[in-house]
Amino acid sequence: MRLSHTPAGVKLCKTEDIADGGARNFVLQLRAGRFHGFVVREGTDAFGYIDRCPHAGLPLAQQLDDYLTPDGSLIACSWHGALFGKQDGLCVGGPCTGQSLGTWPVQIDGDWIITA
Repeated sequence: MRLSHTPAGVKLCKTEDIADGGARNFVLQLRAGRFHGFVVREGTDAFGYIDRCPHAGLPLAQQLDDYLTPDGSLIACSWHGALFGKQDGLCVGGPCTGQSLGTWPVQIDGDWIITA
């Protein structure tokens, strides 16, 4: 079963494991099922999203960790070209303009990115 949330306090990775301005995929196997998400890091902030495009319900990246436009300014769905803000997940272009990615609460805690 595909889950839409995770418990708080799960250590995902060291902050340095995601380049500043970069993104990384996470799949968590929990008792109730599997959660698919990704984290975007911007300096000392981390933004988490459920890896599911609101347009077609597919994961955004066709290649592992490939969530951003070539210039790194937006999140991009590689299937149909939807574009999303990195800090709010709002679709600013493409087939689902005005819709948003599902948020996944994460935070930076010391040297770690953890679920919140």
